[in-house]
Amino acid sequence: MRHLISIADLSDAELQDIVARGAAFAAGERSRALAEAVIGVYFRKTSTRTRTAFSSGALRLGAQIIAYGPEDLQTNTGETLQDTGRVFARMLDGLVARTAAPTAELRAWAGQDRMAVVNAMTTEEHPTQALTDLTTLLQHFGRIEGLRVLYLGEGNNTAVALARALPRFPGAFLDLRTPAGYGVPREVVAAAGAGVRQQHDLDGLDSDYDVIYTTRWQTTGTSKPDPDWRTRFAPFQVGEQLWRTSPKAVFMHDLPAHRGEEVTAPVLDGPHSIAFDQAGNKLYSAMAVLEWCLAGSR
Repeated sequence: MRHLISIADLSDAELQDIVARGAAFAAGERSRALAEAVIGVYFRKTSTRTRTAFSSGALRLGAQIIAYGPEDLQTNTGETLQDTGRVFARMLDGLVARTAAPTAELRAWAGQDRMAVVNAMTTEEHPTQALTDLTTLLQHFGRIEGLRVLYLGEGNNTAVALARALPRFPGAFLDLRTPAGYGVPREVVAAAGAGVRQQHDLDGLDSDYDVIYTTRWQTTGTSKPDPDWRTRFAPFQVGEQLWRTSPKAVFMHDLPAHRGEEVTAPVLDGPHSIAFDQAGNKLYSAMAVLEWCLAGSR
């Protein structure tokens, strides 16, 4: 039994194995590795892709699921996270949780050795999104090594996970362009080494990126205190002009998208976009995560 709380917790080999397994599922691999397992799916914030992916993925692997809404647990009446985790661990084999709270909450639930805990998004990191992204890159390019990714927009939990994951593959490079005050934390960039660069403008963009990536400017469950934030974000919109120097680049977006804000409609719906294939790969990545967390203990 293993937990997936942060990309930083994975070894290089574990990261590569999960991504390769996701790509294998996408290519048609089948498994009933979780037959008779029971998976809890707890989402305190909205979700279309991640919740559906883990629910469908658990069922396809043979597991049963129990779904919890934001008002369902006794934590709302004062029960401690630790006590909730100890009870869950006696009834569930795994828990997939989106809290939109600090990651420490999931680590509290992971403080037992009976139930796997999967981070389906916290305020700090969205690790399963990065695994989906890498699965998509492997599926599309046949490799991740050496790929060059330009990321524009908010340095949110998706960007953090990508910054922790992509540089683990030799020669891969992530060019983060984020508005000042909305970047990926410095310590995350520093830990990534030469594989990640962050600037708060669009000066000196390289040519021939393999991927141009963005996310919506309002991360799920958050708001911005700065009333003029849209003015600061406007230069980071992904439009067709970015393909003048990278004509072969594909476009990726973790969705949901707001056409006319972080991306123009001709890009999202155009021939360079693989955003909806990327969304579909959430299912296969979720299956790989659940199998990695649970199958070894069954």
